[in-house]
Amino acid sequence: MIKFISVFNFIILILFFCCYFYQAVYVFIRFIKKQKDHTAETFHKFAILISARNENSVISGLLECLNNQSYPSDCYDIYVVADNCTDNTADIARSHGAFVFERFNKEQVGKGYALDYALKNIKKSKGYEFYDAYIVFDADNLLDENYLMEMNHTFDSGYDILTSYRNSKNYDSNWISAGYALWFLRESKYLNGSRMLFNTSCAISGTGFLVSSKIIAQNDGWKHHLLTEDIEFSIDNAIQGNKIGYCEKAVLYDEQPVDFHVSWLQRLRWAKGFYQVFYNYGKQLVKGCVKEHRFQCFDMLMTIAPATLITLSTLLFNFFFICYGIVEQSPDIVNLAIYEVFSTLAGVYLSLFLVGAITTITEWEQIHCSSFKKIIYLFTFPIFIFTYIPIAIVALFKKVTWVPIQHTISKNVEEIRQ
Repeated sequence: MIKFISVFNFIILILFFCCYFYQAVYVFIRFIKKQKDHTAETFHKFAILISARNENSVISGLLECLNNQSYPSDCYDIYVVADNCTDNTADIARSHGAFVFERFNKEQVGKGYALDYALKNIKKSKGYEFYDAYIVFDADNLLDENYLMEMNHTFDSGYDILTSYRNSKNYDSNWISAGYALWFLRESKYLNGSRMLFNTSCAISGTGFLVSSKIIAQNDGWKHHLLTEDIEFSIDNAIQGNKIGYCEKAVLYDEQPVDFHVSWLQRLRWAKGFYQVFYNYGKQLVKGCVKEHRFQCFDMLMTIAPATLITLSTLLFNFFFICYGIVEQSPDIVNLAIYEVFSTLAGVYLSLFLVGAITTITEWEQIHCSSFKKIIYLFTFPIFIFTYIPIAIVALFKKVTWVPIQHTISKNVEEIRQ
């Protein structure tokens, strides 16, 4: 029995190593290779799409950022979908010069449906091809003044889909907002940034992404409506062989939840959405890995694979043998199982701490809070990620629907950088 416990835990360790070692290589490559600079030969015509539901507290900040871009103002139009709004979001958007589509549909709820509504309206009035590409933002976002210019440079180099660098409006609020922000910084720097260097496909993450009119026309709008439409879109394009690029110089600031209950609901939707994507696209990804030997399919498979549940299963397995050893009065079994539990927890904590530390050190100037908080939130970052374990369990059994997240932080970019 003791040998069985040791072998089981060793196999799980090897499994994790084989699945995720490449992400350690991702980190390493960022230290030895620099991103390629792109320079556009033309100013492309963009449509800016913003889905907003009762966002009157924050949407003016994004619209002001868009109106103050260094990019030629005649090369982009702003469209806001006031989606089931009961406030004056639509009026605020119009006052800032945006085209507004008001949508009222209580059955088809979620960002994907709002995006499709905007795109279908543009198709009717101008046609998809009137614009070279469409750039999607959330209403709470803020942008560096060169955001559109930098996206245009990378888009002009040949990518049909792009994502950008995702920073935070409120890293310093508390350990919850910092947990989100540090994860997204790591995702930008050491996942998408490294994917770009490896010339493989990146992944869309929520907001701040570009899609060419060619892709929009092929899909006849926005066809992805699972709970995590962003990762569904990324997986679908990986399977089709469409490569998603990354523009590190295009910096976006995103508001993160500070209340644990709100965070729980949001991440519960994400966890359920990942299961949905895995269920709907998992077989195709495996086929792309095994039969077609496409690395981007393996990478995306690891992105949506339920690693949290594997960790939980390992812990439960060892807890079972702790109980078994107590009943059988076998101190050796109890001690070994306890050791394996603490080894698993310590190993995961240290791994996450290391990920957070590398990201914090290299992105120190991009993290806008006091040095003291930067250090403190390194220690709470693994705890934040650990809270995904109960979320992942609940998401397996609970019916989850899309629920809007309220945004309240009204800042400008200069205030964030202070």
